[in-house]
Amino acid sequence: MALKTTPYDSAEYLDSPEAMAAYIDAVFEDGDPALLTHALGVVARARGMTQVAREAGLSRESLYRALGAGGNPEFATVVRVLKSLGLRLTAVPSNGP
Repeated sequence: MALKTTPYDSAEYLDSPEAMAAYIDAVFEDGDPALLTHALGVVARARGMTQVAREAGLSRESLYRALGAGGNPEFATVVRVLKSLGLRLTAVPSNGP
């Protein structure tokens, strides 16, 4: 008997601003820019890509390109997307280099 699996989509579990912030915060700890781009895309999908694009002043297609596989958004785009998601960047001292 074959094992049945279902696709896992993190966006399904990001149902509150607190969950979205915790997800992005965890990704920041990893320090991988590509992972951050992916995570922003996941959070944007959870919130509604069209709404996020509108609030960030971008077209939906531009947002998909910037946050999709191989996307390399400008820092200004990242900041605008975070703001549209009700999130902000903060700096705190790290415990190491």
